[in-house]
Amino acid sequence: MLHPDVFIALAAIAWADGTLSPDEADGIVRAASDEGFSLEELARIEAATVAKVDLARAIDRSPMTKEDRLFVYAVAAWIARMDGNVTLEESDALQALGGRLALPDRLRARAESIVSEVAALPDGDRPLRYDLAMLRRLIGQRLVASARASAQPPGSG
Repeated sequence: MLHPDVFIALAAIAWADGTLSPDEADGIVRAASDEGFSLEELARIEAATVAKVDLARAIDRSPMTKEDRLFVYAVAAWIARMDGNVTLEESDALQALGGRLALPDRLRARAESIVSEVAALPDGDRPLRYDLAMLRRLIGQRLVASARASAQPPGSG
């Protein structure tokens, strides 16, 4: 389970362009709700969608797996593009988040590709229809496939 502060960081990404749309707020709260947080934790996260928060808050990535970190980045990328336009401020905030999560550029690009793949599903571009569970599952599957591919001896695959 991800820490609630991760979702506050996602709100900071959404606030990066100066506004947080209702769709972005719903996406963040829905993703947090899917994690099974308590009502108090959800209220704290929802408050971050009402009043602007700053990404300068540190994200403790120590308990996070690589899959967790990629999922957080992917959800942030999804939220940033939700309104159809990723602003320079949102792009900068994504870069800062990727740095805080210690994700190299190639993994960030993979996560963004998976975000696009899920969004391309029927009605997948609609916030309430975007399949966050599938996003998480695909990230896990791709990490496993990548690990298997890199574990094969040269010339065997």
